[in-house]
Amino acid sequence: MAIDSVADKGYEDPFMIKKGYDDPDFAKLPELLHSDDQDGGWNKCWEQGVTPWDLGQPTPMIMHLLLKDMLPKGRILVPGCGSISSSSPNANYVSFLKEDFFSWHPTELFDLIFDYTFFCAIEPYMRLAWARQVRDLLKPDGELITLMFPISDHVGGPPFNVSIADYEELLYPMGFKALSIVDNELAVDRRKGKEKLGRWKKSIDHS
Repeated sequence: MAIDSVADKGYEDPFMIKKGYDDPDFAKLPELLHSDDQDGGWNKCWEQGVTPWDLGQPTPMIMHLLLKDMLPKGRILVPGCGSISSSSPNANYVSFLKEDFFSWHPTELFDLIFDYTFFCAIEPYMRLAWARQVRDLLKPDGELITLMFPISDHVGGPPFNVSIADYEELLYPMGFKALSIVDNELAVDRRKGKEKLGRWKKSIDHS
């Protein structure tokens, strides 16, 4: 099956934050992500080191929220977390689990779920299942934080485009209310203007 390069589709892939289109890894990315292998293209990207989206350091917004003591205390889940460097500021307090997010039933629920570009990486038809699982994995009165990215009108993916309405249409019926939705002023350069930070509270009545 022929795979068009992202550049040929007429938009700049916002996942590309470290390297340019002349890098060999960039040319390999579409082929790997559209792999028919049962293990999935994402696994192949990590295995082959084709991860141009990886910051190599904690995401600035995570560090900001942590240093300002603006995160709920307790158990935190980062689905599809990728590398430890981008998703967590302190490896001493992190455990990695290899589970199917959509069918996982942990023995203990979470106080906070942080969705950092997981939503945009899954196929759009899976988003309703994502919302249901987020609801089911959070404790009553738990919180969901979403880095809403990429807010754009590009076609195809991953990453698939998102909008505020996409989240609202999924989360409101699940009993979430939006505490705040603001521009992510700490977004890395290529994501500026395409990323918002959403904070959502789960209603106790929908636990």
